Amino acid sequence: MDVGIVVFPGSNCDADTYHVVRDVLGHRAQYVWHEERTLDGLDAVILPGGFAHGDYLRAGAIAATSPVVRALRAYAAGGGVTLGICNGFQVLLEAGLLPGAMRPNACGEFRCECVHIRVERTDTPFTCALAAGEVLRLPIAHAEGNYYADPPTHRALLAGRQVAFRYCDASGATGPGANPNGSHDAIAGVASPTGAVVGLMPHPERASEGLLGGEDGRRIFDSLDRWVAARPPAAPAARAGLEVR
Repeated sequence: MDVGIVVFPGSNCDADTYHVVRDVLGHRAQYVWHEERTLDGLDAVILPGGFAHGDYLRAGAIAATSPVVRALRAYAAGGGVTLGICNGFQVLLEAGLLPGAMRPNACGEFRCECVHIRVERTDTPFTCALAAGEVLRLPIAHAEGNYYADPPTHRALLAGRQVAFRYCDASGATGPGANPNGSHDAIAGVASPTGAVVGLMPHPERASEGLLGGEDGRRIFDSLDRWVAARPPAAPAARAGLEVR
């Protein structure tokens, strides 16, 4: 499997994600600079966490105008599998590839801690190895993770089963005490209508090895393994033209 990891000026979780994809999972990982104009030949694309372009204007707003994000729109429109983690999720929202927006945390503080999230949808490339209602323990590290969707958007999210993860406690119950940033409806991650594009605020790459205190995050990457393995082989022409640096 060939996985592209997009790097913006200010990305700081790209190396962590690269390590998990290549060294933990054993796949081919490639950095994709934000000025690239094609994503041809990749089985999946990951937008990692960090502070793309310093998070000026709004988190992810400048990155959303990058050439690689224009390429990502075409890639996603063709069914390309995409994961946005933390800042990567913010970029996907700013680019309009996922619905909703991010606001500053309701507490007014940067939150850096482990939280629990509940799996709400299991038919995406990043949740298909998980069970509905399963609880994962993952770290967060963000100041703008307060997910917001206006009433029409929220209704569409629910109707389209686009909520992928919700914040919860260890037992799976949602509530104010289990919501670290005030996100609307406790939403921690959403998916596109087809499920091919997924974004979440917690960091699965920081919880993919026992050495780091837990492997719940690896389950998300294991889902991608299962998804790609079940997919019919691509024609050779579909894998041509990849040029990254």
